[in-house]
Amino acid sequence: MPQRDVVTYASMINLYLKDGDFPQAEALFKKIPERNVVTESAMIHGLAKVGRIDEAQRLFDKMPIRNVFTWTILLSGYWLAGRVEEAQKVFDEMPEKNVVSWTTMVLGYARNGFLPDARILFDRMPERNTVAWTAMIKAYVEEGEIEEAGQVFDKMPQRNLYSWNIMIKGYLHCRQICRAISLFDSMPRKNAVTWTTMISGLAKNEMIDEARMLFNQMPTRDIASWNAMITAYASNSQIDIARNLFDLMPEKNIVSWNAMIDGYCKNGSHYEALLILLLMLRSPVKPNEASLTSLLAGCDSMAAGMKVHALATKLSFVLDSCLSNALVIMYSKNGDLSSSWLAFNELKAKDFVSWTSMILAFANHGCGLYALKAFAKMLSYGAQPDSVTFIGVLSACNHAGLVEKGRKVFDSMARGYGVKPKAEHYCCLVDVLGRSGRISEARSVLSQVPESERDSAVLGAMLGACKVHDEVEKLSQVAEDLIELEPSSSGTFVSLANSYASMGKWNDVARVRKMMREQRVEKVPGFSQIDLKMRSHVFFSADRVHSQHEEIYEMLEEVLLPQMKDLCREELLSSEHQ
Repeated sequence: MPQRDVVTYASMINLYLKDGDFPQAEALFKKIPERNVVTESAMIHGLAKVGRIDEAQRLFDKMPIRNVFTWTILLSGYWLAGRVEEAQKVFDEMPEKNVVSWTTMVLGYARNGFLPDARILFDRMPERNTVAWTAMIKAYVEEGEIEEAGQVFDKMPQRNLYSWNIMIKGYLHCRQICRAISLFDSMPRKNAVTWTTMISGLAKNEMIDEARMLFNQMPTRDIASWNAMITAYASNSQIDIARNLFDLMPEKNIVSWNAMIDGYCKNGSHYEALLILLLMLRSPVKPNEASLTSLLAGCDSMAAGMKVHALATKLSFVLDSCLSNALVIMYSKNGDLSSSWLAFNELKAKDFVSWTSMILAFANHGCGLYALKAFAKMLSYGAQPDSVTFIGVLSACNHAGLVEKGRKVFDSMARGYGVKPKAEHYCCLVDVLGRSGRISEARSVLSQVPESERDSAVLGAMLGACKVHDEVEKLSQVAEDLIELEPSSSGTFVSLANSYASMGKWNDVARVRKMMREQRVEKVPGFSQIDLKMRSHVFFSADRVHSQHEEIYEMLEEVLLPQMKDLCREELLSSEHQ
C-alpha cells in the first residue's frame, strides 16, 4: 500500500473525529485494507475520545508496532476516563517517554485532583515544556494555593500569555488586587483575554470605577469585556449605566442580552426585562433557556409568570431541567401547587434541583406527606440530596407533625449523606419539637447548635414554641438572647414585654419598653397583599393611606362584616347541637 494512502486514511479519520463524527471515522477505519501505526493510533485516539477506552486498549494490544505517540494517546485516554490506576500502569510500562508523555501525566494528576502527585512528577521531569509549567500553575490556582502558583510562575523560564492570565485571575479570585494589578502592568504583551480578566476581576471585587477606567483604556474592546462591565453594573444595582453600555455595544451576543434581562429582574424591573426580551426577538440573536429562566425567577406575579410560560411554548422551547425547575418554583411561589406539579411531571430527566424544588413546593404549601413521598422517590431514583433538600424535608415533617421522622431525617444528614446541618436545619428541628410541646428537647437541640449557626431564626423558632405552650420563664430567656442578636426586631421586644407582664415583673416590662424607645424600635403593623388585574395591592392594619381606603372600609362594614357574623353564629349553633 503506498505511504500516501496511509497518511490520507489517517488524515480523514482525524478530520471525522475533529467534526465529532466517530461513526464515519470507525466505518472508514474498518475499510482500510492494510493498517499501520499511524491509522491505528488515530483510531485509538477516537475510541478514547468517545469513552470506549477498553476497546482502545484491545486495539493497542493487537498492534504489532507501537511508538511513543501511540502509548501517549492510550495514556491520555485513561486520564480522560478518570481511570487513574490504569494511567499510572501505562506510564510505568512505557518503553520510551518524551516530554509530551510526562506532561500528559502531570496534566492528568492535576485535573483529577491529585495535586501532590502532579508536583512530584513535575519535579522529576527530565525536561519541562510550557504546557507542563502552565498545568502546575493552573492546578495550584484552582486549588486556591496562590502562593505555590506564584512560586512556580516565578521559576518559569518562558512564560506564555496563558500563564500570565491564569496568575492574574488567581490573584483576583483570592482578593490580592495589588499583586494582580502589578502583574498586569508588568506584562510585556496583553491580549483581549488579559484585559477582560482584569476588568471582570476588579468588578467582582466591587472595584467598578477601576474596572471602568481599564475598560475605557482597552485598545480593542471585545464582546466579553462589554459583557463584564454590563454584568458588573447590573449586579451593583446600577442598572441605568448597564443599559447605557448595552445600547452602545457595537455587537451583542446571547450573554449580553441575558445579562440585561437578569440585571433588570434582580433589580425588580420585570417589565423592562420583558421589553429587552421583545427587542431580542427582533434581533439576530434569539433567546435561550437561560433568558426565560431569568425572567421566571424575576416574576412578581402569577400573570407575569404565565406570560413567560406561554412565550416558552410559543417559541417551541423544550422544557429542559433548568427551565422546568424555574416553572416549578414560579408556580409554587405564586400559590399554584397544581401547575407546579404539572411542570415537574413534564420533566423527563429530573435532577436533584428538580426534586428539591418540588419537595420545597409541597412543604411550603403544608403538604408534608407529599413532600416526604417525593423525597423517598428522589432517593429511589439515585438523586443525591443537598442542604436545601433537607430544609424542605424537615419543613415537611414540621407541617405534618412527624416529630420522630424529623429527628431521623436530621440525624441522617451528616451520617448518611455528608451534609453538615446549618442554622436552617436546626431551626426546623427546634420548631417541630417545639410545636409538639417537647420544649425540653427543643432546648437541648438549641444548646447543641454551634455558635456560628446560632442565628435569629433558630432562636425565633424556640421563642415561638415557648409562646404557644405558655413557657413564660423560658420565653424570657430566649427573647433576651434574641434581642442581643437582633436588636431591631419589634416582635421580640413585644413578646419579651408581654412575658414579663404575665409574670408580674413590671420593672422588667418598663426596662424593655425603655430599650425600645432608646433604640427607636417601633412595632410594625401586619399587612395583607393581593394581586388584582396585574397590580399588587398591599393593605396595612388600620390603613388610612391606601387610595381606596374609604371604599374598602365601607365594603368591609356593609358586606363582609355581616357575613362573618353569620358564619360565627352558624358555627356556634352547630357546636351547641353537637
